[in-house]
Amino acid sequence: MENSVQTVENKSLPFLEVNKFYQQVIFGLLVLVCLSGFVSPPVALLLGLIVANVSGHPFLHLNAKTINILLQLAVVGLGFGMNVNSALSAGKEGFLFTIASIVSTLVLGSLLGKWFDIENKTSHLISCGTAICGGSAIAAIAPVIKADEKQTSVALGVIFILNSIALFLFPAVGHLLELSQQDFGLWCAIAIHDTSSVVGAANNYGAEALQIATTVKLARALWIIPVALITSVLFKNKSSKIKIPYFIGLFILAMIMNTYIPQTALVSPYLVAVAKIGLTVTLFLIGAGLSRGVLQSVGIKPLLQGVLLWVFIAVATLGSVMYFN
Repeated sequence: MENSVQTVENKSLPFLEVNKFYQQVIFGLLVLVCLSGFVSPPVALLLGLIVANVSGHPFLHLNAKTINILLQLAVVGLGFGMNVNSALSAGKEGFLFTIASIVSTLVLGSLLGKWFDIENKTSHLISCGTAICGGSAIAAIAPVIKADEKQTSVALGVIFILNSIALFLFPAVGHLLELSQQDFGLWCAIAIHDTSSVVGAANNYGAEALQIATTVKLARALWIIPVALITSVLFKNKSSKIKIPYFIGLFILAMIMNTYIPQTALVSPYLVAVAKIGLTVTLFLIGAGLSRGVLQSVGIKPLLQGVLLWVFIAVATLGSVMYFN
């Protein structure tokens, strides 16, 4: 999962030409606001978007690595608030949904890519990002198919734009349809691309939704490995190393400790609280990386592929969850 989020080159200037010092002050103050614990993940994302397009991100070169580290630490911290038995139950329920959605998304993505005449590697990266776990999947697959910087950046741009929309849209739809905590957690784990937005949306919906969504999403992330292996065969590249999301093991260890070591209960609430704040800051940083340059670099055809794939998986999963549950 290292370097799972890459920064798209920002060639457009922010709306205001702010002195570098004041740019850093504004950015630092907003980070402190997100660290306060009084800002929800969607609001943090919105603040990041405002910074990206109004004053600019003063530390854009550090954004990708910081997002990766914070997200992984946040996910591990959330494990201290979860029970192994409940997680296994959620994982079993989401297993069939996961397989069906990954296969159908990859097949449909390939067809859409050919229909829109999108460059093959870009199309495959968008499909993998939608099918598995967003930016992490793209980062794992990109070296396997020897994608260049532009192909990777376009795919990441599509995924992060849709992730930002999902963070606001999914909880609203869930409440409108009166989805249960269980149904919403399963739905957003499968239908939202990136782990950060899945956890952010589920956290807004409720504690049970958060547990189910996090467990199912991380189990889904493990599918990076077989998909990367199949991809290496399809693209005839057997020499590339596959990035394995090792931090998921730490998440599982945290759940085991929380379930079977009573003393962990003394610190678990604090670790979970810190993890949620870390997630909030992560989403602020993701928003801060979505400048006009990112939006302009994507292009209409790749965006259409991403949108259609996303609508397909969201509607199909929602219908399945409501029908079978």
